Amino acid sequence: MSKRFDGKVAIVTGASRGIGLAIAERLVSEGAKVTLTARKPEPLAEAVQGLGGAENALGIAGKADDAEHQAEAVAKTVETFGRVDMLVNNTGINPAYGPLIELEHGIARKTFEVNVLAALAWTQQVHQAWMKEHGGSVLNVSSVAGLRPAPGIGFYGATKAMLAYITKDLAVELGPKVRVNGVAPAVVKTKFATALYEDKEDEVAAGYPLKRLGIPADISGAAAFLLSDEASWITGQVLVLDGGVTLKGGV
Repeated sequence: MSKRFDGKVAIVTGASRGIGLAIAERLVSEGAKVTLTARKPEPLAEAVQGLGGAENALGIAGKADDAEHQAEAVAKTVETFGRVDMLVNNTGINPAYGPLIELEHGIARKTFEVNVLAALAWTQQVHQAWMKEHGGSVLNVSSVAGLRPAPGIGFYGATKAMLAYITKDLAVELGPKVRVNGVAPAVVKTKFATALYEDKEDEVAAGYPLKRLGIPADISGAAAFLLSDEASWITGQVLVLDGGVTLKGGV
């Protein structure tokens, strides 16, 4: 495999498992050093070891929407690895399922703060610490739920739609030194998405033209491309990764 990220450093939020960890694994396999963040220290430490330990990865536990955690992670990344060329805003939460008309405001506020404001804040932190002067690439993990109504997870979808909008606006603001892109996955087989396919995977997959659900590696390959210099003329795009499901109106 090519080493297109030799000498590069990334921060990947929400990376102790699932899509975030898969992206981190792909970046390390192609030469990058990575800082992983997540709420729980134990699985974060396991993820770091799985990436080859301190030589390749740094783990910093904290809440994604905590400004002090953001500042600490960015500062320690620069201190440890000397730079931060890439940022992957992967952290997302969906603590409520049900109709919007019944949504508790506190839950809505927290979802917005983690899924939208935190991604913006991480980008601001990294931009100030490194990318403003040296350039870089940002990737935001959105969702197909942000492309159209998503009954039951409507507010989550609304936050992901806003994240996609912010991706485009930041691409305009931060060019030419910094590129900002996104990915919008459909159902990917992770712990986060279990409720969407558990005990009914074949039924759900039948609605996809490719007849299967996504796996984290489906996302990590696209993410690595968008972060790399091979995508140097791509910015402000949100790549839909959905097995074709949005082509036919499936869920």
